[in-house]
Amino acid sequence: MKTWRLLDTGRRTAAENMTLDEVILECRAKDLTPDTVRFLRFEPPAVLVGYHQDVEQEVRLEFVRENGIDVNRRLTGGGAIYFDNTTVGWEVVTSRQAIGYGGVVESILGQMCECVIRGLGLLGVKASFRPRNDIEVDGRKISGTGGVERGAAFLFQGTLLVDFDVETMVKALRIPIIKLKDKELESAKKRVTCLRWELGETPSYRRIRQTLITGFEEVLGVSFSWDGLAEAEQKLLEEKLPWFRSDDWVFLDRRPQGDAVLVHAVEKKPGGIIRVSLSVDKGANLVKSVLITGDFFASPPKALMDLEAALKLIPCDVETIREAVHRVFREKQVRILGITADDLVKLILEALDKTTYDSLGIEVSEANHLYPIVANVRKVVEDGCEYLLLPYCAKPFSCEYRWKEGCGKCGGCTVGAAYELAGKTGLKPVTVQSFEHLVETLQAMKKAGAKGYIGCCCEAFYLKHKDDMERAGVQGIVIDIDDRTCYDLGKAENAYEGRFEGQTKLKLDLLSKVTEAIIKGGSQQHA
Repeated sequence: MKTWRLLDTGRRTAAENMTLDEVILECRAKDLTPDTVRFLRFEPPAVLVGYHQDVEQEVRLEFVRENGIDVNRRLTGGGAIYFDNTTVGWEVVTSRQAIGYGGVVESILGQMCECVIRGLGLLGVKASFRPRNDIEVDGRKISGTGGVERGAAFLFQGTLLVDFDVETMVKALRIPIIKLKDKELESAKKRVTCLRWELGETPSYRRIRQTLITGFEEVLGVSFSWDGLAEAEQKLLEEKLPWFRSDDWVFLDRRPQGDAVLVHAVEKKPGGIIRVSLSVDKGANLVKSVLITGDFFASPPKALMDLEAALKLIPCDVETIREAVHRVFREKQVRILGITADDLVKLILEALDKTTYDSLGIEVSEANHLYPIVANVRKVVEDGCEYLLLPYCAKPFSCEYRWKEGCGKCGGCTVGAAYELAGKTGLKPVTVQSFEHLVETLQAMKKAGAKGYIGCCCEAFYLKHKDDMERAGVQGIVIDIDDRTCYDLGKAENAYEGRFEGQTKLKLDLLSKVTEAIIKGGSQQHA
């Protein structure tokens, strides 16, 4: 039986823990250290974004700074996570050969998670593996996992929620609320669990650690020997720590620079949220640079950099872009769980299309607030629209029309101005009261043969329900809304049922430009 190293690096800052991930993996890849299981904790609490994520998109920076929460970036992909003082981190750092890893992450996810599942069973918690990378108890997540490879070595890591502060997590992170639809759960508190909730008490750290060790021993068929950091690891830690503390690492600023037009597109796929940002030189008809971010898992580690490099200074041509993306996927054996090469191409072309909206009287900075449904924005403009769908949450809580159709046009909110605009342009305004009401409205529009609609909602709602809107089959243009949304405030469940008590604001200037473009488009077609 092979003996592995057991390593407990204690409570450390996020920068120190992320540096140690890099250091231990690098040393194992160079065969300087043995196969290792590491336990880690955080002090102070920390938010860790996935390697491919944009910090500003995933973290409420003002909140975490005010509350002394560290922010850093993992080597592994996936979504942003929150580590409070009780959360236990665990990692397996081994050679590929030791665990039979052949380069396909899915092939070892179940095996690695089974180690922790076995340990939880010893604590009296019946857990199970749920693809793509969660350990759950009765459908509630208690541990999330991810992995990254480096040469002949592999790091697989996860969290274990012990006595979890859900409220702080929801306030610190932006993404988890958006994820709820695929998990068929309605709130963050229903989505996660922890040892204290399951057991009615909080086990000691030593007990938790020992049961996990036993799980690793039984599943991997190894024995363990306690040890500390090797001399090579300690030296590398000191050398690399400044980099992992730097904003250059934390924010990983690969965003397009210069005076070029900057356009974005975002979508939620089975593998996670994927965003693309393009820097486009319209005069030269070139994509100057591309940034691809999201909470997905990609392999090999440099897959996105290879894709971004292949798309740099490429002509703004559909077939050229498609060929470049498919070539990289093929030649580099790119694997992005739940996201295909065609998914990425479609999103790039959606972003690129926004550079043409100036001909509709819409500036590029405004175009980034528009989301197409069923057809592209230009086709919706050309075909015309009959409806204007507005969110009830943009009306004041005290308004008599908050939860019913109509508007007193008192001037107390942006909805009144939108109703006025609808009256002038021949659009039929509808105040959407809930998700079910939205679906019913779209189905009625489809049955009546409606050409299209303009809708207003937050980006989170768009991402969560785009598939539902697409299935209704009515083409439309969605304009995102300003101000704090139910998703920002952790009130998604209330909003779903039409009970959100906050108030948002519509982008009236952009709404006016879109309606004007539709009127002009219709006039040109009848000319």
